[in-house]
Amino acid sequence: MNAEVNLNRLTVFVALVRAGSFTAAAEQLGLTKAMVSQHLAKLEQELGVTLLMRSTRRMSLTEAGATFHADCVRILADAEAAIERVGASHDTPTGTLRLTTSHDYGINVVAPMLASFMRLHPALQVDLVLSDQISDLIAERFDLAIRMGWLRDSSLRATRLGGFRQLMVATPAYLAEHGTPRRPEDLATHGLIAMSALISPLRWTFTSHRGARRTVRMRQAALANNATAVRGLVLASAGMAVLPDYLVEEDIRAGRLVALLAQYRLPEGGIYAVYPGRKPPAKVRAFIEHLGNRA
Repeated sequence: MNAEVNLNRLTVFVALVRAGSFTAAAEQLGLTKAMVSQHLAKLEQELGVTLLMRSTRRMSLTEAGATFHADCVRILADAEAAIERVGASHDTPTGTLRLTTSHDYGINVVAPMLASFMRLHPALQVDLVLSDQISDLIAERFDLAIRMGWLRDSSLRATRLGGFRQLMVATPAYLAEHGTPRRPEDLATHGLIAMSALISPLRWTFTSHRGARRTVRMRQAALANNATAVRGLVLASAGMAVLPDYLVEEDIRAGRLVALLAQYRLPEGGIYAVYPGRKPPAKVRAFIEHLGNRA
């Protein structure tokens, strides 16, 4: 047995047994199925025993796994009770708030909000990690993640902060050269700066005020894996793009970009605070409230 057992994996193991499948546990924990499987494999390696027997159809606890699971449930319950007792007597945000979010939302929204939050709580330290990949909050020891779009995580461990609109935008110079689209169908002749992280980056569905839907496929002018990079290409008049409102509203007000097809709307996305555990610490609750006031 490895003396260095990662205790965070106990939470994953208990959630896996409770959920009954890797897929369900992944959704409840806000992880991928592969991450849950990796946590279990590493825990078994650290303990030197097999905890679960699994096949393509089912999984079951081994004798050692059943005993260990009962102990883990008791340990985690005791830990939660201890945390609640501490929280009851000490509810001031302290320590280090370690959080992660995407580059574009982190730079444009989260970083300024963290600055004002730190002024309200001078005893608190902040560790902000920007990444466009979904992080493993447990393994990477994050207190909080701010995620954009369409969330699959369990609602018990996520708080919706607000939403954002998606806007089709282009520069006045681009429109002067290529023309201004009046209908969604007109977009087919224009080049799109596409976001590679999207499932269908070239296909967009527009909905009119009356509810009529029109789906168009655009021609790819360029591809980027980051919304900030897409914005930079659009500002250089390399093509049109669909970008979140929080990233382009100032450009639109300043006249650097033009919002197109205002009589239609594109699918809207959500802004979520995601955190491990049912009861987040005071520093997480306070920052979620701070962000919610902004959103």
